[in-house]
Order: sequence, then structure tokens, then C-alpha cells
Amino acid sequence: MNGLYSLKPWYANRLAGVRAGCAARGVSPDTLTWAGVVCGGAAGAALAFLPAPLAALPVAVLVAARLAFANLDGALARDTGRTTRRGAVLNELGDRAADLALLAGFLTVAPLWLVATAALAATLPSWVALAGAAAGAPRRNGGPAGKTERCALAVLAAASGWYVLVLAVIAAGSAVTAAVRLRWLWRELNDDGAGAGAGADR
Repeated sequence: MNGLYSLKPWYANRLAGVRAGCAARGVSPDTLTWAGVVCGGAAGAALAFLPAPLAALPVAVLVAARLAFANLDGALARDTGRTTRRGAVLNELGDRAADLALLAGFLTVAPLWLVATAALAATLPSWVALAGAAAGAPRRNGGPAGKTERCALAVLAAASGWYVLVLAVIAAGSAVTAAVRLRWLWRELNDDGAGAGAGADR
């Protein structure tokens, strides 16, 4: 169940010219990662300080840019031979920071406990995917409430003013997404090398 993530190849093709331009100008992949964080924060600020539906357009533009930078940084690193382990860590941290910065925009329009719950839940699918990758499984992405869907829901909130409802959907959907990924991961690993991590901290 990949959800909107299935559109990633199409989106990547649309960004091919931008990626080539960045490569020609020597733009660092890390710069694109930080640009994505800035766009996530700016989208959160627009959500916080502009009323619905006036916030819809700037939030939509900024989350689209945030997703574009998230797509471009890794692709640019691969295209230019600049993939590094530190870059991979920064990419993950940047994704989480951009997500949380966007959700922080709800703090002015929804209860703190609900924003915190949605923010915590939104990190769960990524932690499951990263744990699976650390165990040697393929990286699992996509919905039903992955990164792309959360961005789309933020735009819906900005357009409609349904802040509490959208946060509840993000929280519940993220938890379901984490559970779906964990179920797939459990089957993928299938107890292979059951004792391989026996000495690891748990």
C-alpha cells in the first residue's frame, strides 16, 4: 500500500532538469536537505499565522517545495557521486525536522496534547522503516499516511480549518502506517538469522 508515494518516480522525472542544474552549479545535497527543513518550517508558520483558507496556497507551495527538496537531495548525491554515510544521516534528520516543523504550525490552532500526539505518531513509520533497514530488509515507504499524505493533509487543514480533525487523522493514520510497515517487515525478515542481533541492546 504505497499511497501517494507511488507518484515519486513521476515527480522525480519532473525534477530531472532541476537536478541537472544543481549538479552543473555544484550545489551540495546537504544544502537541499536544509532547504527542505526551511520549507517545512515556513509551511508551519503559514499554517500558524494565516487563517483558513488564505493559508492554503502558501502551505501547498511550501510543502510541494519541501517534498521536492526531499526528492532532490538523495538523487543529486547519487548523480554526482557524493553519497556518504553522514549525508544519509543528515537526510533522515532533515526529513524528521521538516515534518515536525510543519506540524508545529498547528500549535496555535489546536490543543498541545493533540499536536504532540500527531508529531510523535508521525515519526513512527520512519523508525520502523529504519529499524528494518538496519536489520537488512529493504526500506519500506509509502502510505496509507506517509510523508506525502501528511503534507497533503496539512494543505487540507490550511484550506478548511479542520485542524483538530486533520491532526487526529495524521495521528491515527501514522500509527496504522507504522503497523502496516511492521507487519510487512516481520514477514520480510521471516526470522532469518534469528540470533544475529542477540547481543544488541534492546
